[in-house]
Amino acid sequence: MRYFDSHCHLNDEAFSDSLEERIHACREAGIAAMICIGYDIASSQLAVSLAERYPEVYAAVGFHPENLEGAKLEDLEQIKALASHPKVIAIGEVGLDYHWYKDPEVRKAQHPWFIAQIELANELGLPLSIHARDASEDTYEILKNHPPKHGAVLHCYSGSPEMMERFNGLGVYFGFDGPITYKNAVAPKECVKRCPIDKLLVETDSPYLTPVPFRGKQNGPQYIPYIVQEMANIRETDVETLNAQLWRNFEKLFRVKQ
Repeated sequence: MRYFDSHCHLNDEAFSDSLEERIHACREAGIAAMICIGYDIASSQLAVSLAERYPEVYAAVGFHPENLEGAKLEDLEQIKALASHPKVIAIGEVGLDYHWYKDPEVRKAQHPWFIAQIELANELGLPLSIHARDASEDTYEILKNHPPKHGAVLHCYSGSPEMMERFNGLGVYFGFDGPITYKNAVAPKECVKRCPIDKLLVETDSPYLTPVPFRGKQNGPQYIPYIVQEMANIRETDVETLNAQLWRNFEKLFRVKQ
């Protein structure tokens, strides 16, 4: 079967010495498409460069909420310029992170960046790849008040099943990765089970969140088949049928045809 990875960081320095080996492993595993996600200007530039270099790699460009220190909203002009590349298929990774940031003012300062990048995606006709860690309620309110016109995915979805139902009312997609393979991941497994089938996506977030049976090792897109298999197990369906639906979802949101 052919697979995709809707969210990975081939532009992470963890891959700097092994990228060719990693791409070869992905091809051997049948990974036919990967979205390399930017998180600031430099990583977005590298994502575009990798998309130019490898036919199966696409790029997303944007500012992650953990990478805003020293940045100015005017810097989004550089993101806009990068987004003109034909292999840039999303704005991301954008959103809110309250896990590492406890100060209410620091949290609030993330909001204008999130909103500005939603507006940029709407202007450019692109979907969003959204980071929402420990910030489900504020993420929901921002998306409700500033709707993405061309779709969005809540990458590495870590909210509750009940919150997922609310987000589903906004029409967003949900990306799941390695943690759904962990034995004690009760809520993520339940979310995979209850997620509307036409809003389900698979990802690795590599080099992070390595799935079982490779937990403890560096993650990579080549492990996508293990995550898809676990999704099929959770939903009690065959992996071929599920993977075909995942491809339909991927192509619809990101408007690519593989």
